[in-house]
Amino acid sequence: MIKALLTTLFCINLFAGTQIELSGTVESDNEKIITSRNMGYIKEVYVKEGSNVKKGDILYEIDSSNMDSNKKEIELNLQILQNQKNNIEVNLKRYKNLLAQDLVSLYEVEQMELNLTNTKNMIDITKAKLKEINTQYDYLKIKAPNDGLIIKKSIKAGEMSMPGMPAFVLTDLSTLLIKTNISESNLNNIKIGQKVDIEISSQNFKTQGTISAIIPNTVDLTHSFVLKISFDKKDFNIYPGMYSKILLNLEN
Repeated sequence: MIKALLTTLFCINLFAGTQIELSGTVESDNEKIITSRNMGYIKEVYVKEGSNVKKGDILYEIDSSNMDSNKKEIELNLQILQNQKNNIEVNLKRYKNLLAQDLVSLYEVEQMELNLTNTKNMIDITKAKLKEINTQYDYLKIKAPNDGLIIKKSIKAGEMSMPGMPAFVLTDLSTLLIKTNISESNLNNIKIGQKVDIEISSQNFKTQGTISAIIPNTVDLTHSFVLKISFDKKDFNIYPGMYSKILLNLEN
């Protein structure tokens, strides 16, 4: 009788598998470092750490003084070229009339036509430069690429902004996940798509999550693997950095 009972308990335990508890950290799956494309003094900073922003909100603005002078120079060159074009067109018309009277050579008319073509090409190039610099003005206003929370601010008004220099870290609270480590020995007993129980005790939050990725841990030599667990935070105030507890059933 006892032997039969132990055999039954062993089979139930074997079928159920083993449950382990892991510690994890909430992270955003869409965290961006905000930088600028242009160099210049920071004119104004409109947000701070902890600010919630919407896609398209202006985060900070770079002074346009250097660009203003370049734009004025291009506009002046464009005006000069357009005046030259007008003069050439007037003279070309006059030369064609003189050519009909054999008062000028065909070569002179052809040279003037060539000059007109070259001037028109220069006008097109200058207009393209003007269009490009007008586009650059948009890049002086650095905008949020998506909705999110500013979790780090590294700039102040009056400082020099350099291309590629981190200004803000923006985290998307709508794409949260939990990262945890699991030992190599348990790797054969889990799979992508497996359900796990999640608890964030600081917010009295409990839910089920799904293993979305299993990644080798290249940071250290602990022979562990990183698990990424997706979950729905619902209406709870869940933020990156929060501690979480994960209950995971190992399959036999």
